[in-house]
Amino acid sequence: MAASKTPQQIPLGSSVPALTNHAISVSLPLWEDNIGYEEGDPRVVGRMVTGYPRFFIHRSIQKLQALLLSKFGHEGEACMLFPSPRIASEARDFLASRSPPVASRTVEYVVTPGAKSLPSARQSDIDCIELQILFFAKDDFPAAKQFWQHTGDGITSRQAERALAFLGEAPAGASAPAACQTGKPVTGRNRHYARDSRYSTPQTPTTPTSPNPEEEKTISVPEEVAAADLGTYLEERYGRNLPLFNAPLAKQALRRRIAGGLLPNDADFDGDAHIKRGEVTPDDVYLYPGGMSAIWHAHDVARRARRNEGKPEGISACFGFPYTDTLKILSKWGPGCEFFGIGDDSELDKLEQLLDQQDPSEPLLALFCEFPSNPLVRSPDLKRIRQLADQHGFLVVVDETIGNFINVDVMPYADVVVSSLTKIFSGDSNVMGGSLVLNPKSTAYASLKKVMAESYEDNYWPEDAVYMERNSRDYRGRIARVNDNAYAITDYLHSRSLASGPGDNKVIKKVYYPRWETPENYAACKREPTAGKGGFGGLFSITFTDPAASRAFYDSLPCAKGPSLGTSFTLASPYTILAHYAELDWAASFGVEPDLVRISVGQEDEATLRAWFETSVRAAEDAVMAKK
Repeated sequence: MAASKTPQQIPLGSSVPALTNHAISVSLPLWEDNIGYEEGDPRVVGRMVTGYPRFFIHRSIQKLQALLLSKFGHEGEACMLFPSPRIASEARDFLASRSPPVASRTVEYVVTPGAKSLPSARQSDIDCIELQILFFAKDDFPAAKQFWQHTGDGITSRQAERALAFLGEAPAGASAPAACQTGKPVTGRNRHYARDSRYSTPQTPTTPTSPNPEEEKTISVPEEVAAADLGTYLEERYGRNLPLFNAPLAKQALRRRIAGGLLPNDADFDGDAHIKRGEVTPDDVYLYPGGMSAIWHAHDVARRARRNEGKPEGISACFGFPYTDTLKILSKWGPGCEFFGIGDDSELDKLEQLLDQQDPSEPLLALFCEFPSNPLVRSPDLKRIRQLADQHGFLVVVDETIGNFINVDVMPYADVVVSSLTKIFSGDSNVMGGSLVLNPKSTAYASLKKVMAESYEDNYWPEDAVYMERNSRDYRGRIARVNDNAYAITDYLHSRSLASGPGDNKVIKKVYYPRWETPENYAACKREPTAGKGGFGGLFSITFTDPAASRAFYDSLPCAKGPSLGTSFTLASPYTILAHYAELDWAASFGVEPDLVRISVGQEDEATLRAWFETSVRAAEDAVMAKK
C-alpha cells in the first residue's frame, strides 16, 4: 500500500527536517556516522550543515561571531555571543572557576538597522539588538563551549540572523529561488498552509521529491521581499505565524497554554477561579531559550533562595539516570552533587540515610529528577521523595519533558517543574524553548517567587516565541496520536523480545517503555482518562542480544535518524553513543548499555510504522544469524 513506502533517507549531515534553516536535528543515518561524529571524522563532520544547537553552533551564529571578532577581537582570540550582561557575567565567572582559571573579557555591542540593512530589518519591530561578546584565547574554546552547551543561554540562530540583517548581511548559506528576487510567484508545497492535524498526516521528513500537483500552492512574493527574508514572509503570510510585533502576545499564549496543561485533569486555565484554588496561573510560568536553560536557572534560583535565607547553599541530589547535561550542571555549579544513578527504592533508602546523617547547618539544597527518565524511561517514587523533602527541607525539581504535562501530573510533588518545549510541545524540530513553573501550593513558593521577581530575565528571542506559539497550538492532539502509535509499536517489539518469553531467533533483549518500567510509579502521576491509548508518551528504548543486531536494526530503520526527540515524525538515535561516547563503561554501570537504540515515535500512519519496524527487526535477526 502507498502509505507504507520506504522513505528516502535524509543525507548524512543534512538538517532534520530537510531544508529547514533552523532545524534542531541533523541526519546521522548509519551507526558508523554517529561514531564518526563523536570521533571528529572529517567524513562526517565535514558534511554537517547543522546540528543540535547546544552542541553545534549554527552557521549564522558562526558568521556573526566572525564579523564581530574581526571588529573587536585581538590576535589569537575567539568569541561567543550572549543575549544579556548577566549571562555574559555568568560565562566569565564559569571560565574563571576552571582549573587553571580561564581569562576572558566582554564587549557590549548594540546593533541597529542602518543604511546597509536588509529591507525587512529596517521595517522590523525590533529596533535594536544587544549582544554581549565574550572573548577568550582560541585554545580555551572547549571551556567556553561547556558553558554554551550546559546552560543553553547563548544567542539563538534567529537572533543571529536578525543581527546579520541589521548589518546588511544575509544568513549563512542562505539561498532562495530566483523567482523570489523578481517578484514572480513561488510554486510548491506549503506545509503549514491551513495546518490542522485533523486533516493531514505528518510524514517523515525526507529529501525533496516532485510535488503532487494536487498539493501545490501558488504563493505570490512581493518585489520588496529580499531572498534572505523569504522565510519570515512566508511564515507570517501563509504559515499562521503571528507577525513579529505580536511576540508579547505569543509569549502570553504560551504561558497560558502551559498553565492549562499543568492543571489537574488537564483543565483549561480559567483565570481567577484557579487563583482562588491555588492552582498554576500564567504568572507562575517562566519562558527560557531552551530546556537546559530552564534547568540551569532552576538550580540557580534554588541557590539564590537558599542564600536569601542566610544559609549555606548545600549540595544537590540527582535522582535517577538523567540526560547528561543535567548532571553536569549540578556538578559544575555550586558545592556539588550526590548522584543516585539507578533511582530505585534502594537508592531512596540511601538518600534517606544521607539526609539523616547530614549536617543540619548545611541541608540538601534540591533534588532533581526526570519523570520518566531519558533514555530508560524509569519513573521515581515522587510521593516518597515529596515526603522526604517536607521532612528535611529541600526543594524538588522535576523535569517532565519525557512524560509531558498532558500525560502526567507531577505538580503535586514538585516545587518547580521544568520542561523542554523544544520537544513534543513544539513537535516541528525548528525552534528551541524551555519553561520553568513554580508550584503555588509549595511551602517554598513565596521564597522562589521573590527570587524570580529579582532575577528573572526574559531572554526568549521574540521570533522563537512566535514559532513556538504556532507549533504548539495542536500539541494536545499530537500527543494523543503519538501515545497511540508508541503503544502499538512497543507492543509489537515487546512480543519479539526475550522479555516476553523464549522464541526462535529473538534478538531484542528488552523494550524500555513506561508500561513496563516502574509502572506503579508512573501510574501514580498518570492523568486519567489518558490522551490516546496508554498515556505513556512517545519515547522508548531497545537493547539487543548482540551489537550486530543493534547496528543492523538502526541502519535499516527507514525513519529520520539524529539527535532530539518529541518530533512529529519518528526519530531514532543510538543514544548512548551520542550522549556518553567518552564514558560508555560508566553509563553501562547504571544500565544504559552502549548499543541501546532510542526511538521517539511520531504521527505517521500506524501501518506504516509497523512495516518499518518489522523490516528492521528482520534485519537485526538476519545479522545475528549470519554470524552463526
